[in-house]
Amino acid sequence: MVKNITNERAIISTSRTRRPVSLTRLHQTTTHRQTQHDDVTMSIAPAAYDRTAELRALDATLAGVRGLVASGATHVPRIFRLPDPEEEEHQQAPQEPPSATVPMIDLGGDRAAVVDAVGRAAAEWGFFQVTGHGVPKEAMTAAVAAVRAFHDADGGEGSDKARFYSREPGKAVKYHCNFDLYQSPVANWRDTLYLRMAPDPPAADELPESCRDALFEYAKQVKNLGDRLFEVLSEALGLKPSYLTDIECNQGQIILAHYYPPCPQPELAIGTSRHSDSGFLTILLQDEIGGLQILHKDRWVDVTPIPGAFIINIADLLQLISNDKFSSVEHRVVAKNAEPRVSIACFFSTHFHPASTRMYGPIKELLSEENPPLYKETLVRDYISRYYSAGLDGRKKTSDFRL
Repeated sequence: MVKNITNERAIISTSRTRRPVSLTRLHQTTTHRQTQHDDVTMSIAPAAYDRTAELRALDATLAGVRGLVASGATHVPRIFRLPDPEEEEHQQAPQEPPSATVPMIDLGGDRAAVVDAVGRAAAEWGFFQVTGHGVPKEAMTAAVAAVRAFHDADGGEGSDKARFYSREPGKAVKYHCNFDLYQSPVANWRDTLYLRMAPDPPAADELPESCRDALFEYAKQVKNLGDRLFEVLSEALGLKPSYLTDIECNQGQIILAHYYPPCPQPELAIGTSRHSDSGFLTILLQDEIGGLQILHKDRWVDVTPIPGAFIINIADLLQLISNDKFSSVEHRVVAKNAEPRVSIACFFSTHFHPASTRMYGPIKELLSEENPPLYKETLVRDYISRYYSAGLDGRKKTSDFRL
């Protein structure tokens, strides 16, 4: 019997122009393949592989991973494939037993108890879920539905969706497949709508019409929640409630509306690579599909979706200024062959304007002879630049700033 291998040969466009590319031809390529004919094994030598050309071919479609799936792809293209050791780890990484769950905190409870619970969760887990947060359920539901509607629309050249496809750093509103597509060692099975909402929000007509109203309202509600959380975190550090706000930890607000299409070979790919977040604080809303995992005591723990709850995580710069009192924890999203997954991440950081001279280092009120500074001071723009230049490479960038 002859195995049909024709469809497995990746045909890569080397064009730099924004013209449609047949994504069904971006099939998985391997270093060695075999087929049999009349009991004779034939080895098929691999063709020369040009990763950059394959990345450009995907980028040129203006349709992202969703376009790849819509085109009928049945294999994970090589640009998305995890290296063999990572693939093995991805499949076999030890999981925490079901009893290990991310802390759940009701923000509407007794203030002292909330401060204590948030402080312990931020130190021991770096992640926690919150209820009693004050964000209307309608705003949460509408935001997820709006993001899904945007990503579900057909993309490609000439489409309304394609107008937003960009990698231009200065754009406040853009859509793309992987912000670090050309930097990271493996592409993630994910598309993203990027919105820079503060301190200078975009005009309403700069957002896609399909999600404009819902995301403006959502951004406002989550900004209020972020301000509230920064007060609690300040108190958990033994500081006045306004401390983290006073040093502008919440001045910048970026929303990343992620879309994870079904993956035909989820064991070979990753939704989002292992990483920690770069800013001060992240507020995440995920749908019911799940897939988020955090690294806790060297084991991966599933973050189970809980209706009406937000996931909160400490980011790198808050770990740095807290002098390791709070922990920025690595996390990832596994690929799934299920319904498309939607999540909306809101990142809080200072406004890293090129002219800003504000330095961030361990908070002096937290330091003593017994607790000396562990990090050098840095401009936020320098930290962010280091973070983005490497992409999601699985390495925490805080180590680069340790004394």
